[in-house]
Amino acid sequence: MSTTTLPQSPVDAPGTPRAKRAAGAGTDDGRIGLRANLRHIGALARRNALQIKQDPESMFDAVLMPVIFILLFTYVFGGAMAGKGNQQVYVNYLVPGLMAMMGMNIAMAVGTGINDDFKKGVMDRFRTMPIARSSVLIAKIVVEVGRMLVATAILLGMGFLLGLEVHTSVLHLFAAIGLSMVFGASLMWIFILLGLTMKTAQAVQGMAMLVLMPLQFGSSIFATPTTMPGWLQTFTEYNPLSNLADAARNLINGGPVAHSVWMTLAWAVGITVVTAPLAVAKFRKKT
Repeated sequence: MSTTTLPQSPVDAPGTPRAKRAAGAGTDDGRIGLRANLRHIGALARRNALQIKQDPESMFDAVLMPVIFILLFTYVFGGAMAGKGNQQVYVNYLVPGLMAMMGMNIAMAVGTGINDDFKKGVMDRFRTMPIARSSVLIAKIVVEVGRMLVATAILLGMGFLLGLEVHTSVLHLFAAIGLSMVFGASLMWIFILLGLTMKTAQAVQGMAMLVLMPLQFGSSIFATPTTMPGWLQTFTEYNPLSNLADAARNLINGGPVAHSVWMTLAWAVGITVVTAPLAVAKFRKKT
C-alpha cells in the first residue's frame, strides 16, 4: 500500500513563528514580553491571594505576631531600658525596630511555602505553562509584601495604643514603612532560594532560625549598641537590620537618616541582585 505524504503547511514549517512558539513556549523567558509578564504576575498573585482567602489561618502569623511581640518586648525589656513605669518611652524606640523584624519573619514563611508547593506538585504545573519562570516567584513576593503591610499596620496600631508618637510627619512614617517593605522583599529572595535548595520545609525553617536569631538580637532593634561589648557593637554596626531599624527610628522620631537609609537601600539592592537570579535559575532546574 502506498502512502501519501501531505505537504507541510508553511505556517508550521520549521523556523516559522508558530513553530517556534510551539517548540519553545514556556522555556525561554526572553520570548515573553513585559506586558504579558506583568499579566502573568497579576494572575498568579490573584491565585495566591485567593488561597489566603480560602485558608484564613495562613494569616495568623501576620495578625498575631506583631501583637505578641510588641506586648512581650515592651513589658519585658521596657522597664529595664526606660525604667519601671516608663515603658511608654521605650515604645518609640521599639516599634521602628520591630518594623524591621516583621520583614524577616514574613520572609521566612515564603521559603517554607515555596518548598511545600513543590512537594504538592504545584510548581511542576507552573513550569509546564508558557509563562516566565520569574513571574511565579515575583507573584509570591507581591502577595507576601501585602501580608507584611498587614502585619506592619497592626504593629503600628498597637504602638499607637501603647503611646507611640510620630515626632516628624506622616510622610516620614510612610517612608519608614516603604523602606521596610523594600528591604523585606529583598530578604524574600534569600528564603525563596533556601526553600528551593533545602529538602523539607522543616529544614528551611531550621536554617532560617539560625540566620534570624543572630541578626535580630545582635542588632539595634531592642537595645542601643552602646550597652553591648565591643565585638558585638562591631557586628551590630554592619548588621543590615540595624541600618533599617535606625533608619525607621530616625524617620519616625527625628534624626539624621541619610546614611542609614542609603545603607539599607544598598543592602536591599545587593541582596536582590545576587539572590534573585540564583533563585530563578534554581527554580528552573529543581527536580
